[in-house]
Amino acid sequence: MKVESTSRLAGPVFARGEVWLVGAGPGDPSLLTLRAVQALEAADLVLHDALPGRAVLRHVRRGAEVIAVGKRKGAAPVPQARINARLVQGALAGLRVVRLKGGDPFIFGRGGEEAAACDAAGVTWRVVPGVSAGLAAPAAAGIPLTQRGIASAVTFLTAHDEAGGLPAMEWGALPRTVVAFMALTKLDEVATRMLAGGRPGSTPVAIVSEASLPTQRVLRTSLGACTLDARRAGMPAPALVVIGEAAALAGTLDAPLPAQAAHA
Repeated sequence: MKVESTSRLAGPVFARGEVWLVGAGPGDPSLLTLRAVQALEAADLVLHDALPGRAVLRHVRRGAEVIAVGKRKGAAPVPQARINARLVQGALAGLRVVRLKGGDPFIFGRGGEEAAACDAAGVTWRVVPGVSAGLAAPAAAGIPLTQRGIASAVTFLTAHDEAGGLPAMEWGALPRTVVAFMALTKLDEVATRMLAGGRPGSTPVAIVSEASLPTQRVLRTSLGACTLDARRAGMPAPALVVIGEAAALAGTLDAPLPAQAAHA
């Protein structure tokens, strides 16, 4: 057994030769943390994702090098191995390096892989947690993921594994509320697996596109109809999919709660 006494969270001092893995939040630049802003203002090199809200980059100090390394719909113009190498190279050159990632670095953001690359090279890394889209998108749509009497457990999952396919899991054994990242292009497969696992076609689904931005859109649908409805509505990426009874609460919290929830 090993007990660690040190924290990996970034502190107030951004030392040269360090890599900071920084969460940019769901898109709205006002949802950046104070520590994230401090990191961007101090950084010499910033490698950033394809951020839904690029306004966060306005905090990068003048003179810093800014490189886009983002991915969209499975396209990766800059391979992950090259991103890892650039982070390490920058740190070994004595730069303050920020890896700016949408949401939170350690929630389907491959931050762990980048941290491991730094460890392997003897580079110090720190993390600045961000507001994950898994929490922000449902909140922005008015969906309480853990509404008492409706959802006592939540599963966060990605619709893309390392090879780009749907991850192998027991789709019929998932908790009542599921939050799926990067699921818009795989929605038909996700729905098919969950229906085959025993979920009723009437199960509520909410799709939240461009969460927290002025262009945010929320589609309320059902598991049996979600694929066709999303296609008809032209829901844009990035989008997050909420599946389960809690999804039916999107935009309805001013209405009476279901009887089982009101007395839970």
